[in-house]
Amino acid sequence: MANKKIKINRAPVLTLWATIVAERLGYNKNEALTFGKAVDGLNAQSKGRRLGIYEEKKEEGKEKESKREKPVEFIELLGRGVPAIKTPQGLRAAIKGEEIDPGSVEKYLKQKFGEDLDEARSAMEKLAKAHTPKRLEAEAYSLYEKFRPKIPEGTKGWGAKGELDLEYIRSLAK
Repeated sequence: MANKKIKINRAPVLTLWATIVAERLGYNKNEALTFGKAVDGLNAQSKGRRLGIYEEKKEEGKEKESKREKPVEFIELLGRGVPAIKTPQGLRAAIKGEEIDPGSVEKYLKQKFGEDLDEARSAMEKLAKAHTPKRLEAEAYSLYEKFRPKIPEGTKGWGAKGELDLEYIRSLAK
């Protein structure tokens, strides 16, 4: 295998990694896809606020409560509390009471990674399997910080692409 480097931004990398970690922790593929997308979205929101790209939201109180008919539970993943709801198809991450569609997450990953998706998934799965679920749960985010694409600091890095080194990810599994 050649040392493959993919030019990609961090959002799909975090989505895929969080999905793989969720699968390693015992969630099925569709549940994991929604959790992966939610982790990425939550991270983007907090980083965007920190950089001044997004404004802090004021809590809408009553409106927020009325929108949420389904009871929400929180799944801990990569240091984030991901809001999840039970659906007839299983658990789904839900943002503002709306469940995330696993099919749209799969499509997003295919679009962003293109022909490199399977190889990137394989490298990340190898890394996830190199750890017990309990250890992975504790170290997943710091592992991501080691292999995520390097981008410029601050607002210059927002949406910027960097290199994802698949060989480096595989080496972290050893």
